[in-house]
Amino acid sequence: MNECKITKHPYPWLKVALTLALCTLIPWVSVAQNVTVDASIDSLQRFIGEQARIKLEVSCGASQKLQLPLFTDTIVKGVEVIDVAKADTQYLNNRERMLVTQEYIITSFDSASYYLPPFEVLVDGKPYYSKSLALMVYPMEIDPENPEAIFGPKDIMPLPLSWSDWKGVTWKFLLLIVLIGVVIYLVIRYMDNKPIIRKVKVEPKLPPHEQAMQEIERIKEEKSWQKGDPKAYYTELTDVIRVYIHERFGFNAMEKTSAEIIDYLQENKDKEAIEDLKLLFQTADLVKFAKYAPLLNENDMNLMSAIDFINQTKVEVDPNEKPAPAEITIEEKRSQRAKMALIAGIAVLVLVALLVGFYMGRDIYNLFF
Repeated sequence: MNECKITKHPYPWLKVALTLALCTLIPWVSVAQNVTVDASIDSLQRFIGEQARIKLEVSCGASQKLQLPLFTDTIVKGVEVIDVAKADTQYLNNRERMLVTQEYIITSFDSASYYLPPFEVLVDGKPYYSKSLALMVYPMEIDPENPEAIFGPKDIMPLPLSWSDWKGVTWKFLLLIVLIGVVIYLVIRYMDNKPIIRKVKVEPKLPPHEQAMQEIERIKEEKSWQKGDPKAYYTELTDVIRVYIHERFGFNAMEKTSAEIIDYLQENKDKEAIEDLKLLFQTADLVKFAKYAPLLNENDMNLMSAIDFINQTKVEVDPNEKPAPAEITIEEKRSQRAKMALIAGIAVLVLVALLVGFYMGRDIYNLFF
């Protein structure tokens, strides 16, 4: 009978070290086994130019650092990356794990069979790989005599109209409205043919003595006798008196001689007031017809004689009875020239409106047809 011998391990310290190493590796192996990478494609067959969608799913621990593959333009030669969607992250098992999904949109413009190698992802710096994929790209057969048979004829998609397209039409429309309004107004004016009415305000005429005194004050300020022209001085002074007599007494003194004026006044008025006026007319006749040169005191005396005559014969007017300014209405018929101008203006505006309407219609036609 054989005896079972129990022998001791020659190196007990090695047994302990192996046990510790095994305990250390167990968590790492667990984590490594919990990382999964899966890749799928929505269709293995596509025509030239059609798009395919690749979905890459990575499952790992929530605390692990994940780095997905980044493609700039192509996955392999002939397979182009059109777009890379934003990665979608889902947390699982009370946020202890996460599932990250990344989608890639690809296409190819060469007919061939493409081998897509496994996608490499990094988890905590360690690479993990998905399965490989395949893509078969077929050429599109087109009948040269009927190229629309595949998708049918396509209409031209109209572009949306912007303000720059409508701007010209809008301004022409506004101008046309203004022109039509002006034409209507001118036609109404022409058909109406009402007279032009103007109102003129006329100030009341001054009393004869006030008007005469104003003229005498003007003569005094001009002092024409001091400028060596006594004839002009006496002519203006006697004309003022003649106008006053005509306005005050109704006697047409402007067409009478000095003697006739004096005779009329002596027959009808105060003779004492007329004596000084008689001397004024005599001196004026000498200056105008005999080139008489009166002295300075004579000029002043004759001027005072005129003022005294006016003051002695004037008719006082009550200031409260002073008439208010009168308003005169003047009606004027339109002249033939004004009518012709209206007709010409209407014709020109109608022509311009027709041109604007024509160009506006052409622009609208070009926008829609």
